[in-house]
Amino acid sequence: MSDTLSAASHGPARYSRPAIILHWLIFLVVALALFAIEIRGPRGSDSRAFWTGIHMWAGVTVLCLTVARLVWRLVHGAPAAEQGGGWLQTCARSLHWLFYILLIAQPLLGILMINSDGHPVRLMGTGISISLIGENGLADTLEDIHEFVGNTLYYLIGLHALAALWHQYVLKDGTLRKMLWR
Repeated sequence: MSDTLSAASHGPARYSRPAIILHWLIFLVVALALFAIEIRGPRGSDSRAFWTGIHMWAGVTVLCLTVARLVWRLVHGAPAAEQGGGWLQTCARSLHWLFYILLIAQPLLGILMINSDGHPVRLMGTGISISLIGENGLADTLEDIHEFVGNTLYYLIGLHALAALWHQYVLKDGTLRKMLWR
């Protein structure tokens, strides 16, 4: 019985199918958001309006998917690390929680930035508009923070991918397989 309790306390052996789907959907939508903001085109152009609209849709979608993934993780847990604890496990856990924080904060910062400039966030193709606050003069500051967090996400995603590859090809410990389809 103690073995059963011990195994249960460490979480599942691998991520569940919903966790895997949410992980990869978030990855794809974050990539779309980053692509859209980089390709949007000059101010006032139809291209800029279109890609900015895609960026806003992607941001709101990332927010919703990340909240869903966080709730799923809190309810269902995450697999235990393959190798003993230590500083690497602490770094991995910290990076995962930092991702949750940033992937929730980033879209909220974008919404607040647009709202602070006196505009609602309008999701193109729908009648949905989001206004959390009114015009307040903080738009430039919020834009700087939003851009900083976006750039930080570039590096964290790269670090996350490198760590997954390191686990797969150097440590050969099965960590990457926990997030891949069977």
